[in-house]
Amino acid sequence: MALLARDLLAQDSVQATLDKIAAAAVELVDGCDAAGILAVRKGRAVTLAACGDMVRESDRLQGELGEGPCFDLARHKGSERAYPIADLSQPQPGWERFAAGARELGIGSMTGILLYADNEDFGALNLYAHRPGTFGRDIETAVWLLASHAAVALADARTIDQLEHAMDTRHAIGEAMGILMERHRLSEDDAFQVLRSISQHHNIKLRDVAQRVRTERTDPA
Repeated sequence: MALLARDLLAQDSVQATLDKIAAAAVELVDGCDAAGILAVRKGRAVTLAACGDMVRESDRLQGELGEGPCFDLARHKGSERAYPIADLSQPQPGWERFAAGARELGIGSMTGILLYADNEDFGALNLYAHRPGTFGRDIETAVWLLASHAAVALADARTIDQLEHAMDTRHAIGEAMGILMERHRLSEDDAFQVLRSISQHHNIKLRDVAQRVRTERTDPA
């Protein structure tokens, strides 16, 4: 955990920190098959970090249904910040539809911690396992420590919109680089330098240059 804390502090962005936390949960927590950080902004679910295929599907399911463990924690406004679901094959009063969808995704057990709650906006660190009964009291300390780092990282971001914008920008630039690399047989570094050079020369935001490449699929200059 001490090494992880130093590693997290060394990350160069909020997004990199959140991604590292999700990956660390899978690596460090015994039996954890996937982990992610979910944010909900005015009722809309946003996956801020995901390590494992089932994370985004579970987040989408909770968002579409408006129910699930994360929503329960935020709505109750009480002192509880953690939830354990030992066996999702068993009936789950209060969110039967989510439990049924989670079973279809192959989720056997879950655990998570609410990171913050402010009116309709909240976030949570969620851990998933295919096998029921995976998350016991012996892993609570590790989960709380990971959640604490996630909460600090989220506090560094002014809004969830800011994080969404950063993720969209990164995706657009990555896709544009891939197009240039394939078309002109460039290296990853050279493709990025092409985008950055155009951005600086024409005084256009890098994201806008990338979006133009994606949309037109022609040389941006």
